[in-house]
Amino acid sequence: MSKKAVHKILKGIVFTFLGLVLFLAGVNAGFMDVGTAVGHSIASLDSKAYIIIIGFILGFVTIMAEPAVHVLTHQIEDVTSGYVKRKVVMISLSIGVGAAVALSVLRIIIPELQLWHYLLPGYAIAIAMTYFVPKLFVGIAFDSGGVASGPMTATFILAFMQGAAESIEGANVLIDGFGMIAMVALTPLIALQVLGFIFKLKSKKGGFEKDAQSI
Repeated sequence: MSKKAVHKILKGIVFTFLGLVLFLAGVNAGFMDVGTAVGHSIASLDSKAYIIIIGFILGFVTIMAEPAVHVLTHQIEDVTSGYVKRKVVMISLSIGVGAAVALSVLRIIIPELQLWHYLLPGYAIAIAMTYFVPKLFVGIAFDSGGVASGPMTATFILAFMQGAAESIEGANVLIDGFGMIAMVALTPLIALQVLGFIFKLKSKKGGFEKDAQSI
């Protein structure tokens, strides 16, 4: 490798290291505490509808701050030559993650709801959809599930859920406060495959599928 290429790699490693140190220091110093405090205070309100709505909004917004999501959406737009717009993928992901957080909050409020009540039918739907959705979107959907459950979600939203579980009567922090990451990994699979199905319906018969296969 040339000296210029090695210098560029070393520079990237230094920036990555500094970025991680600053991010993790911020998480430990206050980010998780803020998430817990927000969840605790909102869950203390009389109306539980507020925490479901705010949970959806937080999930919707937080995913936009995930670095890996931006990388994924840019790569999708590049590989498809702009056919699949990054903004459309981002909105679909945000809706999926927002729904995951809202459903997780609902599980805290209703003790009878168990995590497997969501995961079992959710993955059954996701797998069934792979037979009807263009293969391009199947790959994007299954990649996005892991990308969505990144550091922002795992720190702030998880802390928010634990704070909410502490304040809601009958909820168990250890049982109900966790499991949200599993939901975040599931809902993008469905959301992006629904997007793929809409693309398939809107496209001319055979046109999209030929493009997807060529990509």
